[in-house]
Amino acid sequence: MAQATSQSLQQALGEAFAHRSYVFLVLGFFTCGFQIAFITVHLPSYLVDRGLSASIGGWTIGTVGLFNIIGSIASGWLCDRMPRRYLLSIIYFARAVAILAFIAFPVTPFSCIAFGAAMGLMWLSTVPPTNGIIALMFGTQWLGTLSELAFLSHQIGGFLGVWLGGFVFDRTGSYDAVWWLAILFGLLSALINLPIVEKPVPRVAGLPA
Repeated sequence: MAQATSQSLQQALGEAFAHRSYVFLVLGFFTCGFQIAFITVHLPSYLVDRGLSASIGGWTIGTVGLFNIIGSIASGWLCDRMPRRYLLSIIYFARAVAILAFIAFPVTPFSCIAFGAAMGLMWLSTVPPTNGIIALMFGTQWLGTLSELAFLSHQIGGFLGVWLGGFVFDRTGSYDAVWWLAILFGLLSALINLPIVEKPVPRVAGLPA
């Protein structure tokens, strides 16, 4: 990719946040943080509350980590073979379906491991298409900065997922409301990524290859 003409930080931020597709990407990344932080922190307690041993929670999180390797590599491979916005939309939609299936059926050791495998495939698989779209749109000069600002949205989502999980459980004795919120966010992020325009901004598009 050709390097974009030099920009100041202020110019780069102004260009990015005036670009609707970047804003959509940042908003969608909020969901990723909300879901994975909530699951990482509260899933073991949720399983104990459902009558399973704490060790099942550990095995489930371990399964997430194992399948995350596969999912991240596969996501990078798919980024070169399909529109990245569609890949992101599929990932967020599939997460929502996986969470819905997990809470809709009886929780067993097998369903926990299956859920861990499904979520692991989609755990950090959002990162390659997200960074790829940012690099395509704005070039690489401020890629680290723009990617980390998107990740800030991810971290805010993560904070809310962890905090809200504890708050809701303390008030209601159940995580159900937060699970449903994670499903809703997944569906909204699946939709919000669809209108993203995957092409360089005029400043980048006018550069020689």
